[in-house]
Amino acid sequence: AYKRFSELLPKEERENACSARVPKSRILTLPELRANPFQHRICRVFSTSDDGDDSMSFEDFLDMLSVFSDSATSDIKSHYAFRIFDFDDDGTLDRKDLEKLVNCLTGQGEESRLSNAEMEQLIQNILEESDIDKDGTINLSEFQHVVSRSPDFASSFKIVL
Repeated sequence: AYKRFSELLPKEERENACSARVPKSRILTLPELRANPFQHRICRVFSTSDDGDDSMSFEDFLDMLSVFSDSATSDIKSHYAFRIFDFDDDGTLDRKDLEKLVNCLTGQGEESRLSNAEMEQLIQNILEESDIDKDGTINLSEFQHVVSRSPDFASSFKIVL
């Protein structure tokens, strides 16, 4: 992990990799993230940058690796998946988050975009299945409840870095 992280840095910064931050643009060059529809959210969620530039420290990079590893628990994976899908960072998945989530999964092109009616029906189905307290949003515990009923969730939510 250290070797992989340091290789993202310019040569002159590699000997001080433990105290360096890798810019988001370099993190996004990782083959595993390059085509990931959630690449920007992944950087946002794992970055501890005070500047809001989504750069990563070595510790941030390790956190990301550990969450996406096979040894991470389903609870850990679902916690971070929830944070990645919570596009507005308000602690719930509302209709706007769900619409962005669906668009990320289906692609942004006109040919793959759902019609307004299809999107509304899909979001309604998701909420009917997941929104236990019927408040129109999905909170972390509701999300984790749904994930706990999906044994293949952990294997579908991983990147091998």
